[in-house]
Amino acid sequence: MPERNKSTQAIILSVKQQGENNRSVCIVSPDRGVFYATLYGGAKSKMRSLVQPFNTGLIYLYEDEARHFIKISDFDVKSCHLSLHTDIYKMMAANLASEILIKTKCAGDYAEAFKLFSAFLQGLELTQGFESRTGTIRFLWRYIRLLGLQPDVNTCSSCSALISTQASHGGTYIRHINGFACRDCTPSFSEGQKFAKQEAPALSSSSLFYLNAVNTMRPSTVRGMELSPQNESELKNFLFMLIEQALGSRLNSLETGSGIL
Repeated sequence: MPERNKSTQAIILSVKQQGENNRSVCIVSPDRGVFYATLYGGAKSKMRSLVQPFNTGLIYLYEDEARHFIKISDFDVKSCHLSLHTDIYKMMAANLASEILIKTKCAGDYAEAFKLFSAFLQGLELTQGFESRTGTIRFLWRYIRLLGLQPDVNTCSSCSALISTQASHGGTYIRHINGFACRDCTPSFSEGQKFAKQEAPALSSSSLFYLNAVNTMRPSTVRGMELSPQNESELKNFLFMLIEQALGSRLNSLETGSGIL
């Protein structure tokens, strides 16, 4: 008989009422990915205060594989990320990341997705305002890379000209090739030209340079780079579009967080 008592590093993604006293808990771990477990106990149960969204630590489980049943036995919480429950932007950003993990099933790479998500929550906890927003940009771009859907931001998909380092030209994202076109080549992509005007405006060279830096430079170096409000806005809109394109569906967290995220 397989061992039924197990433990794993975990982050709580969501907690929902199940019946009168119990709760259905969505969890992500580096070895199991996203999974669900039942938390038993009424309002006075100590476990209910421990098993809260975004709490991180070592979770103890009782699993009956034959019945496809998992119960939470205990949770040794290492971090509560308190500001994610009091700051509306941080809460919405964490919910966005959680929804992406759930809908993509951790992009098939449980350990790396857990690492990215854990680092993102820690970063949110330690930052404020604009820094939190740029942290969300970096998380989304890295996660799109984990999905294997990151477009090349360095060169034009048509003529191979460098675009991330051009002083003022930048590039336009072309949806049907998942790549960027330089200013000279953009008109040749009639579908891309129409799409760019309606859904994905061209990114400036400084925005493209920032995305490339996220891929190639040390995280500490990128965190110290300046990003203008204009760059932040165009990158945010582009990455929201790109992640929903990757999922093939709308994200509920972007709908509920409209005007905040």
